Amino acid sequence: MRNAVKTGGSMLAAVYHGPNDIRVENVPVPEIGVGEILVRVASASICGTDLRIYHGNHRMYPLGTVRIPGHEVVGTIAKLGSEVKNYTVGQRVFCAPNTGCGHCLQCVSGNNNLCADYDAIGVTSDGGFAEYVRIPANSVQQGNVIPVSDTVDPAVAALAEPFACVLRGQNALHIKPADVVLVMGAGPIGVMHVKLARARGAGRIVVSEPAPLRREQAKRMGADRVVDPVSQDLKAILADESGGHGADVIIIAAPIHAAQESALDLAAVSGRINFFGGLPKDRPTITFNSNLVHYKELVVTGTTACSTADCWSAVKILDSGLVDLSDIVSQRFPLTDALRAFATAEDGKSLKVVLEP
Repeated sequence: MRNAVKTGGSMLAAVYHGPNDIRVENVPVPEIGVGEILVRVASASICGTDLRIYHGNHRMYPLGTVRIPGHEVVGTIAKLGSEVKNYTVGQRVFCAPNTGCGHCLQCVSGNNNLCADYDAIGVTSDGGFAEYVRIPANSVQQGNVIPVSDTVDPAVAALAEPFACVLRGQNALHIKPADVVLVMGAGPIGVMHVKLARARGAGRIVVSEPAPLRREQAKRMGADRVVDPVSQDLKAILADESGGHGADVIIIAAPIHAAQESALDLAAVSGRINFFGGLPKDRPTITFNSNLVHYKELVVTGTTACSTADCWSAVKILDSGLVDLSDIVSQRFPLTDALRAFATAEDGKSLKVVLEP
């Protein structure tokens, strides 16, 4: 069966028309080419990139852009192009958003997240804040359409992309059983790091977070100890948790200068540090004590986004049930309430907010 949706119809979508101007309106259902796939969206979660887009702060949304955002998308295949193989109508899939050029050094080495000439649904083309989303032929060819088990809640499966970013960050850190892990920042990414570090066998997980509600969430989701870095002595608490050694692994999951700067001092000898959260582009520098790196033999890493291979691994982990992200889904909204969903995603209380067209 190649077609489960009538062509030429209309659908509901949350359409960006300019800064702070997203309108829920009827638009045509996308037509697909011979190598493309049409996906009926079940869940699409809102992330920080979507909020930057909403406020007109994304370089891929220049003035005059009219486009449907949404890049964390799960749904069922509604229609297949005539040349698409190995997929079936009705199959549940996750759509890995980023597609590289396919032939640069980064792409051929499996790091398409570092491709300088990339495409991405919801960023450079219409995305998943709609009833249907078109998956371009280059994305289909490069494996961006990933089967998802029907046993996984679509709202949870939609988190596969941010979870893949977390997975990539931790793959650079080589967490070992019994390691003391410090996560700085307890937003959605921070608590995903907590859950994955626990699954990798971390011995003690400490979370540093100034917001009381988020500290409570982190504790509930697996942190052994939560710290308010404003009113408590994080270094002393880490010493207590680690027998005086410091953190074996530090993940800075928030765009905070002071957090990045303090990591070198908080790390144990031979510690591994990941600058997971990028700093604001208008102030990207920190004071970096390179002697601490030298004398403590630290490894300081940075990771950005995720590759398609990372997304496949993330989906496999979610399918297996090894890591349960269900409690990270704070609220669900119908597409008609998209504006309220965006406001909720910015309230500082919710973790992940999901639209369910």
